[in-house]
Amino acid sequence: MTQVIQEGSVKTETHRGITTIEFFHSKSNSLPKKMLQELAKEIHFAGTHKETKVIILKSSGDKTFCSGASFDELIAIHNEADSTAFFNGFADVINAMRKCPKFIIGRIQGKCVGGGVGLAASVDYAIATTTAEIKLSELSIGFGPYVIGPAVERKIGIAAFSALAIDATMWRNSDWAKRKGLFAEVHETIESMDESIHRLSNTLANSSPESMAEMKKIFWHGTEHWDHLLKERAAISGKLVLNEFTKKAIEKLKIKD
Repeated sequence: MTQVIQEGSVKTETHRGITTIEFFHSKSNSLPKKMLQELAKEIHFAGTHKETKVIILKSSGDKTFCSGASFDELIAIHNEADSTAFFNGFADVINAMRKCPKFIIGRIQGKCVGGGVGLAASVDYAIATTTAEIKLSELSIGFGPYVIGPAVERKIGIAAFSALAIDATMWRNSDWAKRKGLFAEVHETIESMDESIHRLSNTLANSSPESMAEMKKIFWHGTEHWDHLLKERAAISGKLVLNEFTKKAIEKLKIKD
């Protein structure tokens, strides 16, 4: 099934127990609100789908996995309710991934910025290429990685998360991300990455669903309060993104694009 959204799409396919959820946006796989809603819906459905044993989350193209929030949408928002609702979209996706009883493998074939780092941190096993550099750029734009912060901190620890969040203009390479625990594997080529994903997803598709569901509960233990926490964080982002500094910073970035 493919859900087409203006300038983007979310496509889901299931074969032999493996459900692949693929998203695409013409602007570096950025995520507008409707795509976030669709991703959350598809992840939730795959989690309840009896034929699905394991999920692969991927994006289209070979340069950027996900560039985070849609600047076009952010710049068009002029009230706190709408901006908070936008960031709640990221909260809903992360919480859907957290509560999904199936393992989610992340195919990280390119750069991750902002919310893209949050997605990579929220999968259960991220397999990347050497081109998958990461950056949390939010502070340089005028707010912060509030919604995705708990997911990133859970995966790489407070020290590494703080470094990413504070030095918001610096790219970290895939080796740094692997050493900190964000990526489980890093491959030299897309072909090698896809071979590893194929091997692991087929192995998991033939593993015990009940055992994997219990393991996932253990891995995500202590995050039960995130339904509330991430919405609180979305409200912080929703307020700060409306300030004049942020509006000007986004406009400058849009001009560069």
